[in-house]
Formats: sequence, C-alpha cells, structure tokens
Amino acid sequence: MANQNQKQNQNQNQKQNQNPNQNQKQNQNQNQNQNQNQKQNQNQKKEKEDFSLKATTPNISAGRVISGDRLPTAYGLVEQMQFLFARVVKAKDLPGDCAYVEAKLGSFVGTTRCLKTTTPEWNQVFAFAKERIQVLVLDIEVKNKKENGDSKCNEFMGRVLFTIGDIPMRVPPDSPLAPQWYRLENQKGEKVKGELMVSVWMGTQADESFPEAWHSDTAEGSGENIAHTRSKVYISPRLWYLRVNVIQAQDLLLKGKPNNSEIFIQGVLGNLALRSRPMKSDPNPMWNEDLMFVVAEPFEDSLFVSIEQGAPTKHESLGCCVVPLKTVQQRIDATPPASVWYNLQKPKVNEEEKEGNFSSKLNMRISLDGGYHVLDEATHYTSDIRPSSRFLCKPSIGVLELGILNAVGLSTMKKDFRTDAFCVAKYGPKWVRTRTIVNSLSPKWNEQYTWEVYDPCTVITIAVFDNGNLQGGKKDGGNKDDGEVDKSNEKLDGEKNAGGKKPDGLVDKRIGKVRIRLSTLESNRIYTHSYPLINLQTGGAKKMGEIQLAVRFSCPSLFNVMQTYAQPLLPEIHYISPLSIFQLDSLRNQAANITTLRFKRAEPPLSKEVVEYMLDMGANVWSMRRGKTLFYRVAGLLSVLVFVAKQFDQIHSWKNSVTTVFSYFMFLFVIFFPRIILPSTFSLLLLIGIWRYRTRPRYPSHVDMKLSQVDGATAEDLEEEFDPFPSKFNGDNLKKRYDRLRGLAGRVLEVMSDLATQGERVQSLLSWRDPRATALFVIFCFVAVFVTYFVPFRIMMFIWVTYVLRPPRFRFHLPAVPQNFLRRMPAKSDGML
Repeated sequence: MANQNQKQNQNQNQKQNQNPNQNQKQNQNQNQNQNQNQKQNQNQKKEKEDFSLKATTPNISAGRVISGDRLPTAYGLVEQMQFLFARVVKAKDLPGDCAYVEAKLGSFVGTTRCLKTTTPEWNQVFAFAKERIQVLVLDIEVKNKKENGDSKCNEFMGRVLFTIGDIPMRVPPDSPLAPQWYRLENQKGEKVKGELMVSVWMGTQADESFPEAWHSDTAEGSGENIAHTRSKVYISPRLWYLRVNVIQAQDLLLKGKPNNSEIFIQGVLGNLALRSRPMKSDPNPMWNEDLMFVVAEPFEDSLFVSIEQGAPTKHESLGCCVVPLKTVQQRIDATPPASVWYNLQKPKVNEEEKEGNFSSKLNMRISLDGGYHVLDEATHYTSDIRPSSRFLCKPSIGVLELGILNAVGLSTMKKDFRTDAFCVAKYGPKWVRTRTIVNSLSPKWNEQYTWEVYDPCTVITIAVFDNGNLQGGKKDGGNKDDGEVDKSNEKLDGEKNAGGKKPDGLVDKRIGKVRIRLSTLESNRIYTHSYPLINLQTGGAKKMGEIQLAVRFSCPSLFNVMQTYAQPLLPEIHYISPLSIFQLDSLRNQAANITTLRFKRAEPPLSKEVVEYMLDMGANVWSMRRGKTLFYRVAGLLSVLVFVAKQFDQIHSWKNSVTTVFSYFMFLFVIFFPRIILPSTFSLLLLIGIWRYRTRPRYPSHVDMKLSQVDGATAEDLEEEFDPFPSKFNGDNLKKRYDRLRGLAGRVLEVMSDLATQGERVQSLLSWRDPRATALFVIFCFVAVFVTYFVPFRIMMFIWVTYVLRPPRFRFHLPAVPQNFLRRMPAKSDGML
C-alpha cells in the first residue's frame, strides 16, 4: 500500500510539473491570439477609414464676383464669427510707475506689456470670441507690477467696466470706433486717480484689427506665445538665377609641382560654394563651364571667385576676385553678356603682407538671368510660372479665393493629448498662415485669402501643422507624440539632416496636406468640400482629420483663360537655353534654402519643416511605393494599346467568326472609301466627349489611395521610404534592401535591354554590319519601289489584311519571314562586356 501511495504521489507530482508547461503554452497561445486579434482590428480600422472627398454646405454668404480688376468682397466664403474687441490705447495720471492692463472676460484674461512710466501707451487690441462669452461684464483693470515678480502681489490701481449688452456693433467699411477717456474706479465703484483711453465694440473677423489682436481662443499666456499664434501673410523673395560662365584664366602662378596637382574654380555666394571640374595644372587653363546660383532681391551680397590648386579636400588659393551683385548685368533673353577679364588678387599669407603687382586674370561672363522662372516647387505642382524679371510678367487673368473654415477629428500631436493647429497656404509668391487655435481637435479658423491668378494650370497647396512653439512644446523634439505620430516626421527630419539627426529647437509637426489644381475648377463656382488630411507613416497611411475649405476661381474674361492653353508652360528661355535636370535639382534646393532663411526672419517665423513640407523637398528620393505607382500609371496608359492588341488577336484567331467577318468587311469599306477615315474618327471622338459630359467630375481632385499604392505597401517599403538620405541603416538590413533593389533594377534593365536591342536591329538593316542581310534588304527595297509604284496602296493593304485574317486552317505555326529576318540582325549588345 505504501508503495502504491508513493507511486500515486509521484504521478501527481509529474502531472503538476507538466501543468506549468501546459499553462505557459496556453498563455503563449492566448497572447498570440490577442496579437492577431489586435492586428485584425487595426486592419479593420484602416479599412473603415474614409479617405474620400465630401461635399459640405457651410453657412456662408457667397458674395458677388466683381468683374474687371477689382477683387471680390472679403470674407464671403467663410462663416461669420463675432468677436468682442477691446482696444487699450494709453493711460495718464497713474499712481504707479510700472503699469500694465488686464482685460478680463470670465476665465479669459489678456495682458498688455508692462511699461515703466506714468503715461504708458500700449495700443493693443484684445478679441474675445462671442460664442465663449459667459459673463455680462467686461473688466479692464490697470495694475502696477512689483519688482519681486509675483503677480499676486501686484498693486491694483483701478478698472473700467463695460456691460456686454451696451457694446455697439461695428461692421466694415465703417470707420474705426473712436477711443475715449474713462476714469478709473476702485473695487467699490468709487472714482480714483488715473484715466484710461479705451474703445470697445462688437465685430467680425473682417475687422482690420483682427489679425494683430490677442485672441481668447488662440493664445495662452502672453509674451512670445502671442506672436506665434497670429495670422500673417508672407511674400517670398523674388529669386533670380546667377550664371557665372568661367571661360579661362591667364598667367597663373602655380605652386609646388604642377604635374602632381589639379586646379579648379570655386565660387562662393553666402553659405554656398560651387566648384568647376578639375583641370590639369596649366598657367593658362580653359574651362568654359557654368556655375549657377540662386539669388534674391535686393542684390546686397557679393560673389567670391577663386582659383584653387590641389585636391578638393586640401587646396591652396592661386588668386581671387570679388564681384558685387549690384554691378552684374541683368538680361531677359538668351543673348550672352560680354566677357570681362577680372584681375585676381594675390592671397595674403600674413595680414602684414603688402599688396604687390599680380598679373593673373580670369575671364568670365556673369549675368542675372531674369527670363527664367526660378523653380522652387516640382514642375507638376508649381503655383507660379512667371519669369523673374517684372518686364516679362503678363497681367493676371483671374482671382483665386480660398476660405479656410474649420477642421474636425484632428489627431493629438503632443504628449499631453493636445493639438495646437494652424494652416499654411501657398500660391505663387504669397504664403498665408492662419492663427493658431490652441488645444482644440476641432479648430475653427474662418479666414479668407485672395490671390491673383496668371495661369489656370497651377496648383494651390494647403497644409495643416501643429504649433510646436506654444506651451506643451519642448526642445529637442520633446513635444513629439509617442507612437506613430513621431514616426510621421522621420522622413522630413532625415531629409533636413543627413544622417537622420533631429533638429535642435521646436518643431512644427505636419498633420496633412491638400492640393487643388485650378484648371479643374469651373469658373465662378464655389466648391465647398471636406478634405481628408492624410499622413503617410511607417505603419501605413493614417487619416489625421478633415479640413473644410471653400474655393472659388473667378475670371472676368474667358478668352484670356483659353488663350493661356496655347502658350508654353514655362517662359521661352527655358526652351531656348534649357537647364539640365541636375542643375534644376540643385537650384531648387538653393531656392528652398533662401526662402527658409527669409521666412525665419519674419514674425512669427515659418519654420524649416513647414517650408520643406510645402515645397515637397526630398520627394525625388527612391521609394519602392512610388516606383510601383509609376509602373501602374504607365501600365494604365498602355492599357488602351493592350486592349486593341487583345481585340485584334481575337479577330485574328477567329474566336468569334461573326466578329471577324464583320471586321473584315468594315476594313474593306474603309479601304475602298478612304475619305471617311478622318471624319469617322473625329465623329467618334465627338460622341465620346458628349457622352462623358454627363459623368464629368464634380469634385476637385484629391489624393487617390489606390493610385498611391498605400494599401499594398509592405513594412519594408515604408521603412525604406522614411529612411533618410544617406541611409541610417547598416549591416544586414542595408544589405537586404540593396539586394532587393538590385533584383528590381535587374528586371528593369532586362526590359530596357530588350527595347534597345529591337531598335538597334532595325537600325542595323542598313548599317552593313551584316553585309549579306543588308544586301538582301537593299534588294528587297529595290523590288518594293516598283511594286509600290505600280500597285495601289489600297490593294496592298487589302492583300496584307486578307492574308493576316485568313482562317486558322490555312496558317503555319512558325514565325513569319520578316520576323525571322529581323531577329537575326546584329545589335550593339554584341559589343558590351
């Protein structure tokens, strides 16, 4: 019995020891199932996300379109918002010497700056949204700031109270309300020493004081935050191309052993340095090479040109010259400027060294080319195509109005689950920035802007950003949200900083972008739609919210608009003296850097992240997803040819005898009555155009998720797309990516090789590389001359089509003689390694 009990205990212990393993396996299976369920839920959420464009019916007064050169009425495309305005002008006879004013309306408090005088002048406007007014009295208090810095210890000097119901309404174009002097009262309502000049009125966002005002729904606190929340209009600098044609140098004093070194030209303008190709050391070298720079008006900088000897990493100057841009010739056509010999200055080794005779010279042609349009955007997304010179600019053909109404469902962009959203819109040289709505996922801007249009085939870009300069933003990327929102900026940061380093300071994070092509808009029609804000992240495309816009393109003369379709897209000099692709890419980066530096000096500044996102900088970097998109676009264009080929193959193979016989008799009818070919073709196109008019697009074009190949993009594809240039990966990850790219490129090269081989075989028919084949082809051409001369073309076509469409029972399964002959022709692939 004891032994049996021991055996039972052992069995029980073994079962207990096995149970933990089974429990662990069960837990692992449960975790795997949970992960799978989570992934399925995420996929279902992505599938349920609606990326479509939606028509909306906002409460707007459309206004009227004014013909001629006058612009339409302002704020006709947005919903009217009422605000309580309070302008604090100045004070006098105050008992304190460090006064400031607080405008209080319930929980909203606006504060002026502190001025150390008994007669301060602030001239500051406060705007309180009417929908947020919850009290009946506006309290404007004057306080004296104490030196200890504690706001609770500040001395109360007096106040002025206004009843909300008694405040008058002001509607532009009425003149501004005149400010008045008011005696200050204490907390008991008794008059005290001091007076305050104030004007208070009710108005809308059309008020001229609105842009510069402190807003209750857009600002938190005071100081620098206020400047970063205001709406502004920016004008990008007028850019020119600076062409430096380096011809030759004369009488250079070479250093060291000339045979072991090279010389090159280096041009420096601002922070940019360009170099020519290196030449062998020679006292009289000749380059005849162009160095292209982008410069901005006014031309205050100087061009520094030097001749360097040695390697690119270590070199010595043989002489230099300085050319002020103000003295450079401006040209508006392709006529080359006169060449000028510039005397080179000898580089000083020591500051005490005196200038001596130095006979080296440099021959250059330098010009400011105003006939070009300086491209700062991609050509297919450009918003302006006018040349740099004002003398070549043509008058406007219409007016573009944009109403930025509101956004809904924005994603949280900061760690404290808040979003401080503002919009930026760019068209031509005019950039606009709306005010920042603080801590709101459904901000309402209701701001309207207007642009003059010079070409209808242009694009306006609108983007939404999260303001990183307000409370809640931290330095060094600390205001980034955890998870996928952080990853959404990896590509942008990587493009800005080689090696993937994060920028120092505060970052305006992108939420989404909308592009609208003006040529897709009907004239004088208001388009009110809600556009999805799509942000591509490493986890796929994510909908960050929706923005509601109202757009109208007005043109007083339809003839002027139609006339632009017959004109070249870019100025004439782009076609007479074209720039290479590499030059355009480099110059576009220069233009973006100049615009970024200029906007940094504005108040509030537009950050580098905003400018680069609006201009699509770095969009030409390789991406597997973009490669697939372009492939399917090309395949879509060729689908018509593929369809025709399939139909012809079905007719040729007699898949349907009735169709083949009918097609053959139609061919005979066309052959013997050739005059109906062109009228029939144009009649068919006419009927197709009329038939498709009823199904014409009614919405502006927007992002197509299926066309962008976002749904089918793998994690590896997106990881590669967000990888900065140069890559931040190394080792096996980079090797796998490189091998995959090599495999894809190999297949592309195969197709290109086949196309090149077929073309070269056709060329070799008369090249005599294969003398027998060429002799046969020449004899064939000799016979064909007489045949085509005596036999009518219709008869030849009749015989050929009859032979091609003969029934299958009379055919041979071997390739035709011309096909065999062409395949035997030599190609240049024989000479490749």
